Amino acid sequence: MCGRFALRLDRDDILHLPGLDIDIDEWVDEAEFIPRYNIAPRTQAPVIRRRDTSLSSSSSSSSQNNDTLIMQTMKWGLVPHWSKVEDKSLNTTNARSENLVAGGGMWASIKGKQRCAIPCQGYYEWLTKGKDKLPHFTKRRDGRLLLMAGLYDSVVLEGKILWTFTIVTTEANKEFSWLHDRQPVFLTTREALYQWLDTSTQTWTPKLTEMVQPYSGPVPLECYAVPKEVGKVGTESPTFIEPVTNRKDGIEAMFSKQIHKASPMKPSAAAKRKAGSISPSPGKQQSFQSSRTNTSQEGNPPENKKAKLDHGDDSNQPDAEKMQYTSRQPISLDKKSPAKSSPGKKKVTKKEASPGNSKISSFFAKG
Repeated sequence: MCGRFALRLDRDDILHLPGLDIDIDEWVDEAEFIPRYNIAPRTQAPVIRRRDTSLSSSSSSSSQNNDTLIMQTMKWGLVPHWSKVEDKSLNTTNARSENLVAGGGMWASIKGKQRCAIPCQGYYEWLTKGKDKLPHFTKRRDGRLLLMAGLYDSVVLEGKILWTFTIVTTEANKEFSWLHDRQPVFLTTREALYQWLDTSTQTWTPKLTEMVQPYSGPVPLECYAVPKEVGKVGTESPTFIEPVTNRKDGIEAMFSKQIHKASPMKPSAAAKRKAGSISPSPGKQQSFQSSRTNTSQEGNPPENKKAKLDHGDDSNQPDAEKMQYTSRQPISLDKKSPAKSSPGKKKVTKKEASPGNSKISSFFAKG
């Protein structure tokens, strides 16, 4: 199946179809399309179709002029022309090729008359591993556009014409069966594109049956895991079409953040404290607040701008860690440095103080 695809290119790159020698001049409802890395069902995307599906067999089969093709923006998820309302519960984002070949079903009235091609940079598929679903992106190895085979239709709803399309899928080739059992039908050459869009017979032909086969183009496809965020409709990022292992704002950033959290103190700051660059308080009269101020000026991480650059945003640190930074050092300075008290005051022992005590006692006795 095909549940998402990417088309985030400039207008000229989409219209010129590099590698197929095709230039399309007209783009109907071009303003309705917004280039995206994450095109989801029920959003707008450009498709290629014949300018006039009523052309005779002789004029269409003998000519492959570019002016017979136009591009038109349509909504992904086909709404049949007989519909009275847009039934959003109807799953028509994909059309199985087996149903087209068999001849029955809702596709019978349009498969011979209204075929189209959908350009894309690649498509997304989800690999199921237990309860987990891992998105993968598949594209041409040379990076050129892929053309997916499709069907389209139009219906008048509430006085307006609604154009919609579906993507034709087939069995996945052997190289990609590990990912999913289905994949889009691709039109890999100029001749294949014109043959698929040739609706002059207004019927489904055996030649078309031969075309709805697994991919076997001249350029191999490549596939790799991409970020899970692509699964959310409306999200956009150029990393969606890049291997998740190369994503700079993903795995590498996560590991970098963990490293910073594991070592919140700079080695240079620790070395400074060991060398005595952070002076202890000059005496017992210094308040706790002044001791805290002196410590923060020497490079305490929570209050030092340079430390913030090295260790990340402090808002990410647990409260317990913040408390360690602000209270641990001022307390340790007083406890570990009793010998470096004020030089003008000599520490008095109990024994040395006894004579003075007798005089004080006699003074109070006289009073």
